[in-house]
Amino acid sequence: MNAYVPEEDILSKEPMWKHTTFRVGGEADCFVRISSPSQLAGLIPRLKENGIPWFIMGNGSNLLVGDKGFRGVILQIGSKMGALSKEGSRIRAGAGALLSATAKYAMEQGLAGLEFASGIPGTVGGGVMMNAGAYGGEMKQVIRSVTVLDENGRVYELDSDAMEFGYRTSVIKRRRLIVLEAVMALEAGDKEEIRAKMEELAARRKEKQPLEFASAGSTFKRPEGYFAGKLIMEAGLRGYGVGGARVSEKHCGFVINAGEACAADIAAVIKEVRRRVKEHSGISLEPEVIFLGDFT
Repeated sequence: MNAYVPEEDILSKEPMWKHTTFRVGGEADCFVRISSPSQLAGLIPRLKENGIPWFIMGNGSNLLVGDKGFRGVILQIGSKMGALSKEGSRIRAGAGALLSATAKYAMEQGLAGLEFASGIPGTVGGGVMMNAGAYGGEMKQVIRSVTVLDENGRVYELDSDAMEFGYRTSVIKRRRLIVLEAVMALEAGDKEEIRAKMEELAARRKEKQPLEFASAGSTFKRPEGYFAGKLIMEAGLRGYGVGGARVSEKHCGFVINAGEACAADIAAVIKEVRRRVKEHSGISLEPEVIFLGDFT
């Protein structure tokens, strides 16, 4: 490990509650702060050869880590791989750049089209993998190419068609590729109009979403033809809780850490919500949240 990453960026028995927006999670055996693609290209094949479980994370905004932690290596792609640059009407963004910071940078450059991402708490890498979206916008609408790393340490580029974007998924997720950077095609716009649009979306989020609580954002994918929050409310689950976790009363599509929740509490709420919505409406809700670790 030290052959690729400085010792100060390798943490043993690291509590994962420090690194997720749910603010829960046990210890990872090893937590590595990644600062360059070359570190990943060196580490990933070695971990694979030695049969060591590994997981790539960004801002931890869509991640629920079990209370027993993770028996393996977590590789965090953060701000040191978050460079942003403008190339005409395109933005080149490192995987570790926050989507909110990328949207703000685009605005400052007078480029429109990324306003929808201004309130998404994840990174570019995670956003590309999940085809993140909000308020009618999705990453697939702006992505033109993505540079990726595979498990064998090979780096190559995928165009937007090869990304196979779907609702909250992409080829990145299905083939376990790692996003290194992405190029987004935007349009010239008026800086103040772009700023006003971002402020309008921020006000809508504040009004409708439980931003005052720790959460992973929308907990469930939107079933085709339905809204998850409405289905949950109709099943009588507004405010339903287990331990310190509960369904938000402000927006039923959010499961929140209302205070001192553990991962098991959140998982139990998600499980019961899925069961009762299925029982009430016949609709199967699929979590947007990624579960990492042991939840038995």
